[in-house]
Amino acid sequence: MAITLRRDAVSRRRFLVGASAVAVGAGLAGPTLLRPALALARQPSDAAWRHLADKISGPVLRASSFDLAQIASPNNLRYAADLPDGIALCRSAEDVAFAIAWCRENSFPLVVQCAGHSYAGFSMRKGGLMINLLLMRSASLSNGSVTVAGGMRNQDLYAILERNNLAITHGRCPTVGAAGYLLGGGIGFNMRAHGLACDQLTASEIVTADGKIRSLGPQAGGIDGDLYWASRGGGGGNFGVNTSFTLATFAAEPLTVFELTWTAATRAPDKVALALIEALEAAPIELDLGTRMSLGAPHPGHGERSHHVTISLIGQLRGSRQRLDDLLAPAYRIEKPQQSMIWGEAPYWSVQKLLEEPGTPLYFQERSVFVGPGKAREATAATFHHLLEWPGTSVSADLRFFQTGGAMNSKPSDATAFVHRKTEWIMDVGLNWGATDSALLVAKNRAWQDRFYAELRKFSTGGAYQNFIDPSLTDWAHAYYGDNLKRLEDIKKKIDPDRVFDFPQAI
Repeated sequence: MAITLRRDAVSRRRFLVGASAVAVGAGLAGPTLLRPALALARQPSDAAWRHLADKISGPVLRASSFDLAQIASPNNLRYAADLPDGIALCRSAEDVAFAIAWCRENSFPLVVQCAGHSYAGFSMRKGGLMINLLLMRSASLSNGSVTVAGGMRNQDLYAILERNNLAITHGRCPTVGAAGYLLGGGIGFNMRAHGLACDQLTASEIVTADGKIRSLGPQAGGIDGDLYWASRGGGGGNFGVNTSFTLATFAAEPLTVFELTWTAATRAPDKVALALIEALEAAPIELDLGTRMSLGAPHPGHGERSHHVTISLIGQLRGSRQRLDDLLAPAYRIEKPQQSMIWGEAPYWSVQKLLEEPGTPLYFQERSVFVGPGKAREATAATFHHLLEWPGTSVSADLRFFQTGGAMNSKPSDATAFVHRKTEWIMDVGLNWGATDSALLVAKNRAWQDRFYAELRKFSTGGAYQNFIDPSLTDWAHAYYGDNLKRLEDIKKKIDPDRVFDFPQAI
């Protein structure tokens, strides 16, 4: 049974609880910012901890007796030291409801984690209780829809879809959590043909700050209807803990999948990149094209060829290898890729495995912008020189392009909380480094990335992708949510007036 707290009793306490975006991706800035009230949170008594352990069906782990890093490991290693005082491994929505109520009763901060891929480490915190959905991985199929529990990871969901020859819009990293991916919008190679993953969300279950377990869907009215709207692009961790999701699926039909590489031997990488952007934007809609391009910054001091930018283009389309060659002919006329792997019209899930990105934990920061038609080419031409100025780390840096548009743009900007409906690309400056890189070198790299990003923003819509959450943004609320921000703020005030779910970039 869900636990319902008296609003007046909670209001007398008026404490702030720091929560995280529920697994939004992978990477970011400096230490997580904590409000002063959180630093003063008192440790619950041993009796209170025993009470929590007695009342939820999953185990409760405490830092005093268990190495919590075995459970609460981040994908971005910058936040590896930020461990809670305890973890409630919930098995049900009722467990989640009780854990929230327990935190409120004990004036104890909480954080929520599904898969630990928050780009800014917002699914980690130092101290407090982590509500962890690791054990909530059930799934079921019915009438062409798939329902998954809040702790489901991509790799488990994909296995279910593959067995039934079905698909949704999905990403490439198998260890990303479905919850954060969906709540922030959910981009992927299928979005131009089938819309965002959040566009396929037909129902969700959420536990809100009052301890109520709510069923959300298109028929819901009042605040539950608002929450259904907000759950489609409003970001993870803002309004409660989503414990299940139901998504409409589509047939997993054969595709041509490709991975093309222009190495450091490429004589005119800037011209190749511009030609690729123009060709991809001009692709016929019926090709159902989905792509990701990366311009790799040359590593300084690694020989003559290291002074050239590399280009990686991966993606999928409906059609033959010849259709792909015809599409990319303008770039091929400048220079053909030195490495080419193309799997023509192959079974859907077998070739998706070839595009997987392992998502290995490392130190990183990403900064994104949305751009409209024609702007990616202008932005690349104006900022390409920044790639040649990279200071270098022991890992890598690049400029990434995720092709948007198509069916993703077919909905009005206010149809869901995801506002970025008039775009053609996400451009993202990615920076990775290793544990052996000095603080001075990392600082130089961060300054380089910020300069690069400032130039890119001149060509943007003003938007940034909320699943590439970026604590360096000062105008993050408008960048993530645009004209939908006011409605999201109104929903937040209604459903969580005491800001039980709070973190540095919480609505």
